[in-house]
Amino acid sequence: MTDLQHPGATSATVDRPDPGADAATPPKAPRERRVRPDESPAGRYGPGFLVKLALMAVVDAFGAYVVWSAWVAESWVVLGAMVAMLAVANWVYFSRRTVPLKYVLPGLIFLFTFQIFTIAYTGWVAFTNYGDGHNSTKDDAISALLTQNERRVEGSPSLPLTVVTDGDALGFAVVRPDGTTAVGDADDALAPVEATVTEGRIAAVDGWEVLDRQEILERQGEVTNLRVPLSDDPNDGSVRTQDARTGYVFTPTLVYDEAADTMTDTTTGTVYTPNDEGQFEAADGSTLQVGWRVFVGFDNFTTAFSDSRYAGPFFQVVVWTFVFAFLSVATTFLLGMFLATVFNAPHLRGRKIYRTLLILPYAIPGFVAPLLWSGLLNRSFGFVNQVLLGGAAIPWLTDPWLAKFSIIAVNLWLGFPYMFLICTGALQSLPTDVLEAAKIDGAGRLRTWRSVTMPLLLVSTTPLLISSFAFNFNNFALIYMLTGGGPRFADASVPLGHTDILITMVYSVAGLDGSAPKNFGLASALSIVIFVIIATISAIAFKRTRSLEEIN
Repeated sequence: MTDLQHPGATSATVDRPDPGADAATPPKAPRERRVRPDESPAGRYGPGFLVKLALMAVVDAFGAYVVWSAWVAESWVVLGAMVAMLAVANWVYFSRRTVPLKYVLPGLIFLFTFQIFTIAYTGWVAFTNYGDGHNSTKDDAISALLTQNERRVEGSPSLPLTVVTDGDALGFAVVRPDGTTAVGDADDALAPVEATVTEGRIAAVDGWEVLDRQEILERQGEVTNLRVPLSDDPNDGSVRTQDARTGYVFTPTLVYDEAADTMTDTTTGTVYTPNDEGQFEAADGSTLQVGWRVFVGFDNFTTAFSDSRYAGPFFQVVVWTFVFAFLSVATTFLLGMFLATVFNAPHLRGRKIYRTLLILPYAIPGFVAPLLWSGLLNRSFGFVNQVLLGGAAIPWLTDPWLAKFSIIAVNLWLGFPYMFLICTGALQSLPTDVLEAAKIDGAGRLRTWRSVTMPLLLVSTTPLLISSFAFNFNNFALIYMLTGGGPRFADASVPLGHTDILITMVYSVAGLDGSAPKNFGLASALSIVIFVIIATISAIAFKRTRSLEEIN
């Protein structure tokens, strides 16, 4: 019996194809692959490609300029990093296999340039003696010593001199005693040149432009500081001038012996040899004033914690930094939360107007407001003393304790609008069903606030409080603009004060304010300490944030 005769046969069984028919049916032709628009010649080299090509040409041109500048400055790290970034950028944007990377590459480049490289460079500087007197390499230090320690050669003739320029570079064109002319600049020694001499002085010189009197006066400092080597040997001296008309030959009082790696003072006969601290040192322990960068290990960290000049102020600054950051967050949060709760009442009329007025301090730039308050709190003519307090002479910014109180008060005025905004948003986003359930269970307002509202509020605001703590831990603008870190410690040998926090201490130790010699190595070491402290506190705080999600 066939399937067609079977009573229980289904339609699928009835429609079963005949095996013999498959052999007779011709095979289907393979489906043609659709060509994507960007794979066709018109799409691949269309307007989009031309725009991309133009943008990458601009990027490559800028990169080539940076590479050339790094090559001239012999900054091999910057050169290598830029070449690598250019190669990656061109590969990503001209390859069809890296579409996702096209969107994240700019962010990765900025992350590497402004974050990773900065952190790595700071870490490297922290282990060196980089600072005043140790700014460059040993070769640069030798050249600086030979240039800065010099005296006029006795009996040397005066040279009629003309100040010339080749672009931005200044140079001297002189008439030698034998009547020949020569020209040179700070990098190239005097070399013979064709020139026009008028009344014993060069009036024109091939390849150079003669500066007139007005231009010389505008660049007087550069002219008097310029030293043009007499020859390729630095021991032969250099030509200098004070009046831009007559040059004299000066020779260094120090002579460097490259074979022995020693520096000898020709006037005293003292011999200086290089030491491990990047300086030339004599047998009696005296050193030459110019040194070079060397690796010093953990010396900067040891100095920060053990040197009496820094150790005492350092620990006082650390304690005040923690107190300032904690009180800043606590006071601004409590006031902002209180005001947010008050103005979140639905029956309060004019809430929008009040909220707008409360956030006005937040609209003032953070570096301008402390300057305004420094004037308002001035002891002699400030508005607070003269008007509000009837001419009192309260030292708001010069007394150690009042200065700290003033900083906390001003920061409260600056910071509570931010906390008011985030608390208002958090309160408005609280689930109403939880609040209603607490009310049904018989919880009063205080119990509801303590057990429901406050935990939910902290869950959403704790990450922002942690970031606010980190911000205030490094709130440089407020301290520097309001008190400048003062009043100064009476017994401190370094320019630090009672209101300095770690970041302003780093600024002062680095010597950027001009109050002390620059010490970038020690400042970088302190920066690493700050980073470790903030990272540790943030990690612990974020880890404990989860416990706030459990509502009792």
